[in-house]
Amino acid sequence: MSHDALRTILPVVGWNPTLAEQVDITAVADPILPTPFRIGETSAAALGAVGLAVSDLWEWRTGRRQEVAVDTRQATASLRSGHYMTIDGTPVSTERNAVMGTYPAKNGRWSYLHCNFPNHRAAALSVLGVPEDRQAVRKAVAEWDALELEEAIIAAKGAGGMVRTMDEWAKHPQAAAIASLPLLEVLKIGDSTPEKLPDGDRPLSGVRVLDLTRVLAGPTCARTLAEHGADVLKITAKHLPNLGYQEFDTGHGKLSAHLDLRQPKDVETLRGLVREADVFSQGYRPGTLGNRGFSPEALAQLRPGIVVVSLCAFSHVGPWASRRGFDTVVQTVSGITMRQGELFPGAAPGPQFYPVSAIDYLTGYLMAFGAMVALGRRAREGGSWLVRISLAQTGRWLVGRGQVPESQLQGVPKELTADDLKRWSMSSDTPGGRLDHLGPVIRLSETPPRWARPSVPLGYHEPVWPAR
Repeated sequence: MSHDALRTILPVVGWNPTLAEQVDITAVADPILPTPFRIGETSAAALGAVGLAVSDLWEWRTGRRQEVAVDTRQATASLRSGHYMTIDGTPVSTERNAVMGTYPAKNGRWSYLHCNFPNHRAAALSVLGVPEDRQAVRKAVAEWDALELEEAIIAAKGAGGMVRTMDEWAKHPQAAAIASLPLLEVLKIGDSTPEKLPDGDRPLSGVRVLDLTRVLAGPTCARTLAEHGADVLKITAKHLPNLGYQEFDTGHGKLSAHLDLRQPKDVETLRGLVREADVFSQGYRPGTLGNRGFSPEALAQLRPGIVVVSLCAFSHVGPWASRRGFDTVVQTVSGITMRQGELFPGAAPGPQFYPVSAIDYLTGYLMAFGAMVALGRRAREGGSWLVRISLAQTGRWLVGRGQVPESQLQGVPKELTADDLKRWSMSSDTPGGRLDHLGPVIRLSETPPRWARPSVPLGYHEPVWPAR
């Protein structure tokens, strides 16, 4: 089934679907973890696509393709890689904020409040008019119509949504807008002469990536590019909220610097970095960085030949194009949590999240795939390129792969075996201590993926490129 899923990815970028047969995918059928959604086959397919893109760039460098292999169970584990980290032997906490979650609203409906970031938590609490207390929130949500609460929280610059069924989502105008799009797009946005890949002994040696993304999906893209030799410089700012533990998971292989784009001096510093970059990856809502002079078109003028990777929650079209969202929000509004809760009830009644962050990590892998396809096109034909994707497009693809029959969902283990996890893990010496974590998934015959740098705290480095 993973090869079938991979065959749905490759034509999106104009590749022959028969290339899927070049990937050796360990055949393990879903369910691997307790969810009806085919997280095993889709993770193996997305990583298989990355492996093919790496092989394509290696062939462009050397004339030789690589053998590519993916273990489906290991790929599935990667969809919750943050779950498997320890620092100096102590598990890294990934607990969500206590008031984040799903609550019963009026008329038998449910509402989800995304409250991990302080600003989104403050928005929800201000709308509800209650302190940061789960029981107070529950009581307040019960007085609201779920759809009205969804709109009020979005208007307050928060994040969340009304729990919908899959049928309800299918009839929603935003779902219709997303259905008009492919899984991802790779679009030429400017002319420039062809550029050979920088010299080096790895597929992405010397390729410079600016990572202006947060949370999981976008950072996973840049982490994946770093696995194959890219120099990744993550850019964030001190005033932006963050969940520090996520850097342990997605920061492998990266440099990290602070720039405050409210300050003209820092804007100029970023412009200087762009002029020497190959890839600019951003995960803000459509138009956010454009207002600061970093739209895809502006970037292509500033640095002809750049590859711009653009991620948002609900795509660039439709009534929700500018709406904030996260993996959990997309799960909520699209019917995933409703279906998960029906088949795998939680300790409390109601909708449930699947046991991984599938949409986030799958999107990150697909972003990296698109970036490498675009780099290949730049090398062959020149041009500046835009890779465009959203969490909701990935969610549509995941759900579109169908569900495991209910008869096969009995007795599904909640965890992968300790022996497997040990075999897939590695250790890194970081500024915060000895970090044990999952290693790269893809197996390549000539250039095994690896991270040349350990995870570091945000802002650990100066905003400068390392020498090539």
